[in-house]
Amino acid sequence: MLGDEEDVFDSVTWESPSAPYDADHTVQPSGPGFKQSTAGTEDERGPHDPKWEGYLIVTVKDPVKELAETKDAYVSYLVSAKTNLPIFSTPNPFSRRRFQDFVFLRDHLVKDFPACVVPALPDKHRLEYLTGDRFSPEFMERRRLDLHRFLERISRHPTLQRSTLVRAFFESTEWHVHMHQHLAHPPGPEPTPGLIDNISDTLLNAFARVRKPDERFLDMRESVDKFEDGLVICERLWNRVRGRTNGGGLAPGEDLTADYHDLAVAVQGLGFLESGITDPLNHFSNTLLEFSALLRHKTQTTTDPFLVHLHSLLTYSHANRAVLKLRDQKQLDFEELSDYLSGVTQERDRLSAVISGHAGSTGLGLSAYLKDKVDSLRGADDDRSRVEKMRKLDIKIKELQDAVTTAHETSDAFSDETLREQTIFQYTKEAEMKEMLGNLAEGEIEFYQSAMEEWERIIPVIQRIRVDV
Repeated sequence: MLGDEEDVFDSVTWESPSAPYDADHTVQPSGPGFKQSTAGTEDERGPHDPKWEGYLIVTVKDPVKELAETKDAYVSYLVSAKTNLPIFSTPNPFSRRRFQDFVFLRDHLVKDFPACVVPALPDKHRLEYLTGDRFSPEFMERRRLDLHRFLERISRHPTLQRSTLVRAFFESTEWHVHMHQHLAHPPGPEPTPGLIDNISDTLLNAFARVRKPDERFLDMRESVDKFEDGLVICERLWNRVRGRTNGGGLAPGEDLTADYHDLAVAVQGLGFLESGITDPLNHFSNTLLEFSALLRHKTQTTTDPFLVHLHSLLTYSHANRAVLKLRDQKQLDFEELSDYLSGVTQERDRLSAVISGHAGSTGLGLSAYLKDKVDSLRGADDDRSRVEKMRKLDIKIKELQDAVTTAHETSDAFSDETLREQTIFQYTKEAEMKEMLGNLAEGEIEFYQSAMEEWERIIPVIQRIRVDV
């Protein structure tokens, strides 16, 4: 058993790497998302702090083309995990899953846990994937990395990591049977049409705004906006760097990799003209070719993965924004239902005043007067019809009161869960940014070290050139 005194997300400056874990990884899991124990932390936990019951370390690897010689060919991936969560029947579950299985997992986690930030999957029809063979090693590796990142985000979530669907995804040998059972018997009560579903769409619409916004969530929305703006700017600038370094539809002369290649050819041509220094010039030309190849390699192994991770983090933030928007909708439901209840109650009071002969005391003014006239013209102004209408209004008021109470409780509960989700998202975001920027820095260091070695090797060759004065 791992140490009981380790904190949940102890710090984003943790030393253990957040790169994918191989099956034979023996380092004890630590850092963001890898909760060791809940013992001894209850007194320190705030009301909106998330609670972990254990760790779940996931790996997606070994893509294999199945049914290779048929039109139904697909790619399966080995998904495995290390865990101490009690919901799992084994500490090392594993299975093979295809992309459609990941889609099912994601879609139903969104339905089962609407208040949780469920990460998005890579788009199945992205242009980058369509430009090449979907069974090529390059495509399958990129897809594998995207799916690994998707499962890693789920594994870091204290609620999603303990869901029965996630457990079946890793453990079940009859996944298709489990999918059908999940569709037939989803967790929790089946949603039934309530009073709120019967209210006109003009009452609850996509253009309505919360009238009493919570400052906490306004600050969160502003923070999300700034974070996404920063990611968009970074993505645009790094795409520009990539294009200038390794092509990408730029005009001739703006591709640095190609320019170094052309320069190498030009220097080699000079070697044929300068017979005394042909060999040094050929060596220099080879160094330029190596440097051009290093630039291309850096783009493929460092810049492209960085851009993919950057875009993935942006879509993850969009999922977080969707939860904040859904929270606003829950509050809006409560506000609109409260207004509806108020209007029905006023109508009941007006009818009561008319029946008792104190219509003038209702204070409803011209609208009530016009409504009375309309009822009179329709022959519905007698006391008997008013009493019957009051009876129906009393029934509706009781239904609305129950609906308002439920909407208020739902809104408050959703707000509390959203506060916990923001804490989880913040921890995961910081951990991923550390990983993403660390990988970028390591790739740049490797490139410049290799480039220095290439250029240092050519200096003695150049120095051997004899210059007669």
